[in-house]
Amino acid sequence: MNSALLSSTYFGPVQWYQKLARYDEVWLEEHDSYQKQTYRNRCVIATAQGTQTLTVPVERDGGGRARISDHGNWRRLHWHALVSAYSESPFFDYYADDLRPFFERRWTWLYDFNRDICRTVCALLDIRPTLRLTESYQKAPGMDDFREAISPKHPAPDPDFDARPYYQVFARRHGFTPNLSVLDLLFNMGPEGIFWLVKSPAVRHPPSP
Repeated sequence: MNSALLSSTYFGPVQWYQKLARYDEVWLEEHDSYQKQTYRNRCVIATAQGTQTLTVPVERDGGGRARISDHGNWRRLHWHALVSAYSESPFFDYYADDLRPFFERRWTWLYDFNRDICRTVCALLDIRPTLRLTESYQKAPGMDDFREAISPKHPAPDPDFDARPYYQVFARRHGFTPNLSVLDLLFNMGPEGIFWLVKSPAVRHPPSP
């Protein structure tokens, strides 16, 4: 059985969800201390002006856990950014009702929020990973450790990451942008998005909603 170890993510990149689709077993790190400038509380989307980073504001407690802050009305701003970027994509309307609650409800802890996002996105993409939670922070013998490798600032080489192009609304303007948030794949490719997560031939035409 091949196993991977991942940090949690806020609507993580395609690379992160490829691991969920391709590994027999995935462990989500529950005991690491929060770090700035990671996918734990940020995602990257494509807009008419180029890429945009959406960041969830957090506050750290004494144990290093990240508590979600209400600072800056970020939920409304993030949802508005998604509507602006993807309202013309083939599948935005199809999935909007499933995703809007993450920008209306309030979660206390970032980790719980991210885990619920993961469950929803996996269901929408028909990914059925075997997910387990770590019991302590430690090295992971026998696992492929991506906790620090999947990073927006300093990603480590990942020869198994397949960044094949798919249809994107703004590709004619900016070219294909790889490894955006899984939301980009979901809104643009819909149910066919799973073919970019498992090892299947590319579909290079925009799908029909």
